[in-house]
Amino acid sequence: MSNHPAMGGCTGRGRMAASWQARVVLRAMPLLVGRHGRARCAAAPDVALLRSRSHRLSLPGAWLAALCHPRSRRVHDADLPGLWTFPSARPGPIANAILYLHGGGYYFGSAQTHRAVTTALAAHSGAPVFAPDYRLAPEHPFPAALEDALHAYRTLIARGIAADSIVVAGDSAGGGLALALLLALRDAGEALPAGAVLFSPWADLTTTWRAVRGTGPTTRLAIQRAAQMYMGDASAWDPYVSPARGELHDLPPIHLQVSDAEAMYEDVFALAARLNRARVTVQVAQWHEMPHALPCFAPFLPEANQVLRQGAMFVRRCLAARKRCVVATAASISTSTSTA
Repeated sequence: MSNHPAMGGCTGRGRMAASWQARVVLRAMPLLVGRHGRARCAAAPDVALLRSRSHRLSLPGAWLAALCHPRSRRVHDADLPGLWTFPSARPGPIANAILYLHGGGYYFGSAQTHRAVTTALAAHSGAPVFAPDYRLAPEHPFPAALEDALHAYRTLIARGIAADSIVVAGDSAGGGLALALLLALRDAGEALPAGAVLFSPWADLTTTWRAVRGTGPTTRLAIQRAAQMYMGDASAWDPYVSPARGELHDLPPIHLQVSDAEAMYEDVFALAARLNRARVTVQVAQWHEMPHALPCFAPFLPEANQVLRQGAMFVRRCLAARKRCVVATAASISTSTSTA
C-alpha cells in the first residue's frame, strides 16, 4: 500500500508485496465470476444469475465475519429496506451511524451480500452501519438508486441522528452513489454528513472506454453494459450519474481507497485531484495488485481487513471532530451566559 500526503493522505508503509491470499484470489477471479467468460462477453449479462451468484459467494465471508466479531448484531429496519449492523449485541440509542451503499454495478448486490464489509466497519468504528437495499437497474434505472439513498439519509435525520453524526460510505457503484448523494444534499441546501469513505468508487461513467486494467466483472465491456443499464435515458455527463464530473465544492472530508490493478485507478486519482482543487479535504490510499472493491474480500484477505480498519479510523476521526465541535460550542455558550 502507498498513500499520498500531498492530497491529505495518511502516512503510508510504501509498496508491499501482495499476500498469498490476494495472489490466489487474483488468479482465481475468472472462476469466481464465471467459467465461460468469453461466452458471457458475447451476450448480455444474465442479471438474475449474477444476483444469485453474488449472494452465494458472499455467504462464507458473512459467516466468518460474524465469527470474527461475535458481539455484532444484524437487524432489519422496520421501515426502510435494508440491514442494520450493530457493533454490540446490546445497542443503545443510535447517536451516530454509517450509511453504507453497496456496490454491484447498480444492477446486483444487496445489504446481504455486503455483510462482511458492514460487520467489520461497525466493529472497528464502534458505529452502527445501515446498508439500504436501493432499487437496482435495469428494472429501476437512474435516478431510482439516488432517490433511495436520499430517502435513507433523510429517514436517519428524521429519527434524530444529526447530519454531522453520519458518515456515508460505499464501494464501486456504491462509492459513486455516495458521492452523488453528497452533491444532491448540497445542491438541495440540506445538512451534509461528517464525511465519506469511498472504496474504489465508480464515480465517472464517461470514462468506461479507458477501463483497460479491469478483470473479471470489471472488464471494459462489463462496465459499459452496466453503465447503459443504470443510465437508461440519462446522460453519462449528468452530475448525479457521474458525480466526479460535477461541482465538488463545499463537501465534507473524503477518504478514497483504490488499487493500481483495477479499472477505476485513473478515475479515482482524477477525482482526488478535482476534490483537491475544490478545497475538499481528501485522503487517498493506493494498494498494489489488489482486486477491485478490495473490502468485499474481507475477512479472507489481510489487505481487505486493513482497508476496512483504515476506513473505520477515518469514520472515528470524522465523528470525533464533530464531538469536539459540539463541546467547544457548548463551552462558548456557557462562557457567554456567565459573562452576561
